[in-house]
Amino acid sequence: MVEIVLQNPNRYPEAGARRLRPWLERLTASLVEEPASLGVRFASDREVHRMNRAYRGKDKPTDVLSFPGSAEAMEPEGSRHLGDVLISVPTARRQAEERGHPAELELKVLLLHGLLHCLGYDHEVDQGEMERLERRLRRTWIGEDHA
Repeated sequence: MVEIVLQNPNRYPEAGARRLRPWLERLTASLVEEPASLGVRFASDREVHRMNRAYRGKDKPTDVLSFPGSAEAMEPEGSRHLGDVLISVPTARRQAEERGHPAELELKVLLLHGLLHCLGYDHEVDQGEMERLERRLRRTWIGEDHA
């Protein structure tokens, strides 16, 4: 059982929970055996810029930020909080346009990427493991190997 909490305070239409939650629940359940939760917030460029500066020391916007949960921290129901993912919808829209695909597809790419970081993968320090896994999962869960 995976509990997904989606926040979309700006009501971005392409970030609709009815379409994204079932997909993200199935994806997460395929990667995590134990009961777990994941938080996702769809935000503005300004909010993501602020968080990127505060938590990574980078004074610029980005597309996705991940805040992994603690492997030891268990929720009261016995599930593990995997972490939280923050996605800039305006940046996702621009990237989707540049790549020639719908913004909702770009959100799925970013959700997958953020989820993998919450699961402990880190493309900045590994030997390509995260990139290979992400490409394989994109083919399975998104339909193509979208970059």
